[in-house]
Amino acid sequence: MEQVILIEYGELTTKKGNRNFFVQTLKQNIQAKLKNISCEIISDPSRMMISSDNLSEVQKKLGEVFGIHAYHIAYKTESTEETINETVLEIMKNKNFQTFKVEVKRSNKQFPIRSMEYAAKLGGIILKNIPNVKVDVHSPDVLCKVEIRRDFTYIYSEKIAGLGGYPVGTQTKGMLMLSGGIDSPVAGYLAMKRGMKIDAVYFEAIPHTSIEARNKVITLTKKLSKYTNKICLHIVPFTKIQESIYKKCEPDYCITIMRRMMYRIMVLLAQKNHAHAIVNGESLGQVASQTIESMYVINEVTNMPVIRPVVCLDKLEIIDIAKKIDTYETSILPYEDCCTVFVPKHPVIHPELELAKEMEQRFDFETMLQEAVENTKHMTIKENEENPFQDLL
Repeated sequence: MEQVILIEYGELTTKKGNRNFFVQTLKQNIQAKLKNISCEIISDPSRMMISSDNLSEVQKKLGEVFGIHAYHIAYKTESTEETINETVLEIMKNKNFQTFKVEVKRSNKQFPIRSMEYAAKLGGIILKNIPNVKVDVHSPDVLCKVEIRRDFTYIYSEKIAGLGGYPVGTQTKGMLMLSGGIDSPVAGYLAMKRGMKIDAVYFEAIPHTSIEARNKVITLTKKLSKYTNKICLHIVPFTKIQESIYKKCEPDYCITIMRRMMYRIMVLLAQKNHAHAIVNGESLGQVASQTIESMYVINEVTNMPVIRPVVCLDKLEIIDIAKKIDTYETSILPYEDCCTVFVPKHPVIHPELELAKEMEQRFDFETMLQEAVENTKHMTIKENEENPFQDLL
């Protein structure tokens, strides 16, 4: 008898014509996650099986892979009635329960007992050998499943929830605006959950922003990288553009115009890095630049899709996710980024597009944008690598 892990695909099963692509991408992502663990992975269109001598470590890693609806710790046994009976009873004797149900599925039609009949028989064995328990077919404390195949049988009773979503890489790449706050790492996490690869982009305004603020973003990128193989972080020198905005434009419009400049840079970086979307942590109405009117004026500079995964979540919902993915404590470290360091007292919440365009004509922003992109630093971050940024610190 061998213990294995059975993976349920969940949402992947809704993909008909390209299900194989989704399953193979999931398998590749799991293989990358388990590269330092000796294991065997076998997949078919309905589920995946992993065998290993270190299943506890495999379980930890599976909790960081998108595309897994749930998984089971199963016993793989011979497809004989005697062996199945003994295994089911052994499993159930080691559990604390009052009610139970047995489900049997036979893909091996050579097995001599029909599924419903055998489920009832196994239930009888449990009732006879375990005192003070009873059958509950609607809401049992323990559901024991038996899958009888030609060469072997799976028996399991535990279901462990996965992250769900789609495997990273089943969607195209997006460029994440990673500010260092609470919202943008959550947005990156949720974008990856829908299968999107991400690069992270940090706008830096040295000396107005600190080295500590940069280190914070590096740490956040590392925390996000555990959900994918690696993330490329792009650090954009934004000081010259930001200072020009605050010298040439009306104070209440500075945030609006700053965001328009950022979007333009995001598009240029996306084009250079084969990405097709911008991802950010904007939450509707949370700050002045996140009203519908502000989003409309800021969005005007690009036709590229802008994905806002947290747009309809309130702050407490976002914080809950940030704590779950272990980015919250890093995000609240008190180091200002370029979005907070020059915030005016009364930023406009209903900006006018033509007025924003007029202010932008007061300085040569096109040249500055090109310079910023040309001088952007690019680093690849992996979860367990030592800090690759010492040359920048």
